[in-house]
Parts: sequence; C-alpha cells; structure tokens
Amino acid sequence: MGMNKNTVLGWATFVMIIMGLLLIALGAFRYDETAGWGFGAVGVGFLANAWVFSSLKGRL
Repeated sequence: MGMNKNTVLGWATFVMIIMGLLLIALGAFRYDETAGWGFGAVGVGFLANAWVFSSLKGRL
C-alpha cells in the first residue's frame, strides 16, 4: 500500500499548515522585536504554499 501523488500533496499541505501556524505564533508571542515580523512573514508564506499544494491536489 503505497502513497500516491494526492496523498503526498495532502501530507505536505498538512505539514506546511502546521509549520506556518507555529511560525506565526512564534513571531506573535516569542519575539517582540523586528525578528517577530520576519517569523510572521515566513509563516504567511508557508500558508500560501500550503494553499497552492492543496489546490494542486487532484490535478497532477
């Protein structure tokens, strides 16, 4: 029982959503200086990539 392309994209989407939310939380609650803005921006980028992976599911 192997993983097909849709399963891989689903797991990648899930992992990227979790990482994006963790990075945004780090930027919001851990770092109060300029570094917090960077963590938040990278977290939003992770969520954007997860959105792209989610939309590719079923099309490849």
